[in-house]
Amino acid sequence: MSVPVFRFAPSPNGRLHLGHARSALLNADFAARFSGRLLLRIEDIDLARCRPAYVAGILEDLTWLGLRWEEPVRRQSEHFDLYRAAAATLKAEGLLYPCFCSRKALAEAVARREEETCAPWPRDPDGAPAYPGTCKGLDAAEAERRIAAGEPHALRIDMEAALKRAGGALFYERFDRNGNVERVEAQPARWGDAVIVRKDIPTSYHLSVVVDDALQEVSHVVRGKDLEAATDLHVLLQRLLGLPTPLYHHHDLILDPMGDKLAKSRGSEALADLRTRGVSAEAVRQLLGFGPQPTPST
Repeated sequence: MSVPVFRFAPSPNGRLHLGHARSALLNADFAARFSGRLLLRIEDIDLARCRPAYVAGILEDLTWLGLRWEEPVRRQSEHFDLYRAAAATLKAEGLLYPCFCSRKALAEAVARREEETCAPWPRDPDGAPAYPGTCKGLDAAEAERRIAAGEPHALRIDMEAALKRAGGALFYERFDRNGNVERVEAQPARWGDAVIVRKDIPTSYHLSVVVDDALQEVSHVVRGKDLEAATDLHVLLQRLLGLPTPLYHHHDLILDPMGDKLAKSRGSEALADLRTRGVSAEAVRQLLGFGPQPTPST
């Protein structure tokens, strides 16, 4: 029987906070509980926001918490060619199409549809308006001309074609701390024609994460409930690319006093700030419901 593989995969666009600490510690706890391996992956595809200083901060924070992981640490920014190849496979099968729409143009298109129908436009699980299909019927020659001219464009998945290619219902399995497994039906259609390759980089979170999980032989994905709905899209991409589907566990989020999840963008207190205030790693572990830091073996 193969050894279970877990991974903690933060993005270096800010310092880690308590929510990240919970996820990292839970991955380590599961790996220990199931006699598995723990990997660290730096998801730094967003070159405009990710910083080397934040990568160093992640390593510092996790070491302070007492975590140990296998080397080398995978950096997504070093593997864009792999994501390009995966996207090329999907595009060659007619499952991706170029979208030249700006955010402003999309907002205007949705507003027109809502005015015409006198009803709210559908939203995806993240609350964003579903793509109205503006570029879906664009003439292929016209699209290629615009691409050749250097016009910025994303690549969207043709959800109808993708579901047809997937060939029936999609399922994944989720597990709990006792190892119990439950089968869940994925519902990728609720994402509509989602962006699979962004305008500014040759991939997206959705594409790079499924490629990396497969290449690193990740068997168990442990992450927050804010990514639970995204699993539907990931399962679809795994099916289309012929990749294995890991088991999933989506843990509760830590909320701030306003009831919002902790976030770097909202200035949630970082682990580094807690250290500065004299809070110990042991206190953080206890606050999050984890036992004492393990003693390194000699």
